[in-house]
Amino acid sequence: MFVLELAYTAPVERVDRLMEAHVAWLDTQYAAGVFIASGRKNPRDGGVILAVGDDRTRIEKIAAAAPFAAEGVCAYRITEFIATKTSDELAPYRQQLP
Repeated sequence: MFVLELAYTAPVERVDRLMEAHVAWLDTQYAAGVFIASGRKNPRDGGVILAVGDDRTRIEKIAAAAPFAAEGVCAYRITEFIATKTSDELAPYRQQLP
């Protein structure tokens, strides 16, 4: 599993101009089963996305194709973790330690 932390590198007004494209990109990744949660940070200086998968390179490519990244209004920090404990609703995503 991966945590994608978005940090805005441009004024929020520039971010907002790309929001429609960003939401469409999010929707595509939700439909593909890659993203399972996302939202804005508070205070609004970026966002967070939870992604599933075992291929970091694939997640990096997805993040690089994001409208915010492509237009240079945010930086992505990607952290991989092993989800050994989850709520019952997220049980399909539980992992075993290697």
